[in-house]
Amino acid sequence: MADKIRVLHILSDTNIGGAGRYLVNFLKFCDRNRFDFLAALPRGSLLIPELKALEVPVFEVDGMADKSLDFHVIRELKALIRRERPRIVHTHGSMSGRIAGKQAGAKVVFTRHCAFPVSDRVRKGPGRWLNKALNEHYADQIIAVSPAAAENLTGGGVNPKLIHTMMNGVEPVPRSGPEECRALRETLDLPGGLFTAGILARLEPYKGHQHILEAAQMLKGEGRDFRILIAGKGEYEAELRAMARDLAVEDRVRFLGFVSDIGGLLSVLDVQLNASYGTETSSLSILEGFSMGLPAVVSRYGGNPWLVDEGENGLIFPNRDSAGLSKCLARLMDEPDTLRAMGRRAEEIYRERFTGEIFARNIEAVYLHTLEGDKL
Repeated sequence: MADKIRVLHILSDTNIGGAGRYLVNFLKFCDRNRFDFLAALPRGSLLIPELKALEVPVFEVDGMADKSLDFHVIRELKALIRRERPRIVHTHGSMSGRIAGKQAGAKVVFTRHCAFPVSDRVRKGPGRWLNKALNEHYADQIIAVSPAAAENLTGGGVNPKLIHTMMNGVEPVPRSGPEECRALRETLDLPGGLFTAGILARLEPYKGHQHILEAAQMLKGEGRDFRILIAGKGEYEAELRAMARDLAVEDRVRFLGFVSDIGGLLSVLDVQLNASYGTETSSLSILEGFSMGLPAVVSRYGGNPWLVDEGENGLIFPNRDSAGLSKCLARLMDEPDTLRAMGRRAEEIYRERFTGEIFARNIEAVYLHTLEGDKL
């Protein structure tokens, strides 16, 4: 049998964010008969136990914690690459890794996980030329996790021929049983049959929680009873709690903090929410909800419109439009048959597009394309 293709993943995050979950999902479904995987992470990263549980050797690197570029880290990574001899270096938000990979003679793939408005400094003039030159020199191929991320790259001058656009995929999340759901509802003081929506996201302004609270006020003003569960932590929490008090929706909204049992929480929801207007490419929690037949109501931003087919597996409202979000939720409250049909379609669309197996095969195809012309 031919030698396995060795791939080193480099990620600079100390916490487990979207890039870390992306990597874990990929490693659960990758072809270990054809590929051999290693990882370089900051010392003490919370991702280390996750990767070791998947039997992936991890190298802890000092100085790279939550930093894209550090010249001392480049030297250490370059020595690691020359010692371990990966054919491909796959980086996630680490320019140090991309530079080290190129200087050590490996092929370099990097994944763009985020999408944000391209500044004028990068969109035109010398900044555009510099952005294009850096990205194209320090990457053989680029993966964009949604068309929005790809547009973010091309908006800064990057050659679209280098970019492979592919949505994330996830492991299916099993729905909790009736007794477990009943117990969680009792814990959260959710009467049976009460319409419940939820959002799982960091509490940051660009995630749009404020528009969810404003929509809750509008729905309450119509005399509707419902609950909205907000799971997550972040610097914006105090402001959001104050806003909920000012809008008099504390009886309709629950702030849950960090939630470890994602499947349990999703199982008691009727619909999942995503109101982002900042950086959003391919929400993993939305896909996990789809896997158990949970539809979504999302903003028309970033990668959201490529996850939700309007009227099929959910609804889409205009960015930063609290009234639009309110109308979507009111419709689903008033049309339970529509809500159930969207749930069935959500699970079908998950199986058609967003499984872990589809996701892994797409990434592996990029690896093989990167090595075309090399002797495998």
